[in-house]
Amino acid sequence: MSKFAVLCATLCWGLAGAVWADEASIRKNLAERLPNFPAIDEVTKTAIPGIYELRVGNDILYTDENGHHVLQGHLIDTKTRANLTEARIAKLTQIDCATLPLQDAILIKQGTGARKIAVFGDPNCGYCKRLERDLVGLKDVSIYTFLLPILGPDSNAKARDIWCARDRAKTWRAWMVDGNAPSKAGGPCDAGALERNLALGERHRVNGTPAIVFEDGTRSPGAMPAEQIESRLVAAAKR
Repeated sequence: MSKFAVLCATLCWGLAGAVWADEASIRKNLAERLPNFPAIDEVTKTAIPGIYELRVGNDILYTDENGHHVLQGHLIDTKTRANLTEARIAKLTQIDCATLPLQDAILIKQGTGARKIAVFGDPNCGYCKRLERDLVGLKDVSIYTFLLPILGPDSNAKARDIWCARDRAKTWRAWMVDGNAPSKAGGPCDAGALERNLALGERHRVNGTPAIVFEDGTRSPGAMPAEQIESRLVAAAKR
């Protein structure tokens, strides 16, 4: 092996060791100084020298190379004005729509239904009702609503009544848009989908309603106007 090759190999091993040492120091120091700090899933270099990204589940934090300080906030690229933190979280929270158990959702087909959108909603969620009113105006879309009763016992009762209704889609819209309460479910009804939806929401860290998932896997927490949803549908179709 030539002297040049040996030098290159030595430098490469040295750099790898430095990176390893930084990560080891970060993990060791944070664990010692902050015993209640959540488990760190991943430590990654950022574009800023000496600053590292800490991934904790789907949350992003930042620290220095020794773990002396922890930062919480958004990292902005001033050249492109891109929010790097938001972009990273968006990637982490993407949902593969092909894996969604659509049989556990209420389907509302508008027009051809060619475009698809999934929504996690609670029947007692005011923002969900606002979103539903905006969804009514969308064209050529299939809306899959996963009932996610997380706001209390009454949410669970209403979700069960809606899921057990003869026409789920009509009953959901009548309640969310027109305020017509669903009839109490009578007789046997398999409402196991509600428990499965809660597990699905927990698995994908859906912590609030509404949550919207587009065909390209991107998602958005909270309600958004119909024109913004339309723009996101168009963008998702192009990816």
